[in-house]
Amino acid sequence: MIAVLYFLIIAPSLKKQKKEKNFIASVKKGDRVITKSGIHGKIVELNDKDHTCVIETGAGKIKFERAALSVEASARLNKPSDKK
Repeated sequence: MIAVLYFLIIAPSLKKQKKEKNFIASVKKGDRVITKSGIHGKIVELNDKDHTCVIETGAGKIKFERAALSVEASARLNKPSDKK
C-alpha cells in the first residue's frame, strides 16, 4: 500500500517540484513568461539576492517573486508552433 501511495502521489509531486525549481533557476532576461495569476510579460531584470524578477507588461513593469512564475503556462507560451 505504501509503494502504491509513493508511485501515485509522492513521486509525481517530487518530479513537479524539481521541474519548477529548475525552471526558476534557468529564467533569464528577455524570456517571455506567464505568472500563476495569468499576467503575461517579458523579464527585464533578475535579482538573485531576494529571488525576484521584474516583468514588463503592457501596463508597465511589475516586480514578482520568481516562485510566482508558472512553469506550464510559460512553457506553452515559448513552445514553437507546429502550425504550417
